[in-house]
Amino acid sequence: MAKQGRENILEKLPGVKENIPLAKYTSFKIGGPAKYFFIAKTKEDLITALKVAKENKLKVFILGGGSNVLVSENGFDGLVVKIEISDIKFAGDKVLVGAGINSSVLAHNVAEKGLSGLEWMAGLPGTIGGAIYGNAYAFGSGTENSVESVEVLDINTHEVKNFSKEDCLFGVKNSIFKKSKQFVILSSVLKLNKGNTEDIRKKNNEYLKYRQDKHPMNFPSAGSVFVNPDGHNSWQLIHDCGLTGKTIGQAQISEKHSNFIVNLEGARAVDVLKLIKLVQKEVKEKFNIKLETEIQIIGF
Repeated sequence: MAKQGRENILEKLPGVKENIPLAKYTSFKIGGPAKYFFIAKTKEDLITALKVAKENKLKVFILGGGSNVLVSENGFDGLVVKIEISDIKFAGDKVLVGAGINSSVLAHNVAEKGLSGLEWMAGLPGTIGGAIYGNAYAFGSGTENSVESVEVLDINTHEVKNFSKEDCLFGVKNSIFKKSKQFVILSSVLKLNKGNTEDIRKKNNEYLKYRQDKHPMNFPSAGSVFVNPDGHNSWQLIHDCGLTGKTIGQAQISEKHSNFIVNLEGARAVDVLKLIKLVQKEVKEKFNIKLETEIQIIGF
């Protein structure tokens, strides 16, 4: 980009940084540099960033908690905007939450208010915005069960809109936000249930302990890599293909949970991608099932 363009970006987007390694912002701890990196703490910050990107013909990638992302060593040749809009307001059995609040922190906060419905999020990495984006689901509960409405920003028009639950087109680990990159999640109104704080805390702790016991929490990962196909568990299909523990470079299909790929130490994104493609090939050949990834793959 011409010097004039760079100077324009730095002037009109105060706080923007250059050549920031994305590895520190992803739970995989993998990823090359973003040409430009900006943290949006308010919707106004986000609107400004998108306007500057459009004016300077920059590609944009919206980053939440970085828990469902694999970024290439080549990084991202554009503007990465990290969403840290983290307001939280309670009104009876409803809570308004900014997209950038951590899901596990949110589960704790609502528990302290005696609100039930998000216990399954205890220990879940990433943000509520990311959970809505991918319609996160665990222990028989999913994000869509609690969403009443979602406030979004239209990337093309910079207009703020409100989506009803039906507008979100929730599917299995899917939503309109995942299908179309036109909208960025700003906040959401969640409708929960009144409950007993001690009972809710106890359930939170049970789910947290389950994750600690059953998931490879001791290694960086992006959480579950593949969506469970109808009637099947991805981890079981992968295990039955004899791929549990399979390693390429420093990337490994976890020995603890086969639907996790972990970074043993210094894994490269290309090695993770090779494991993903290997799993898809083997499962397709053995079971005639196509495994879909639930993580975003950037920079390839």
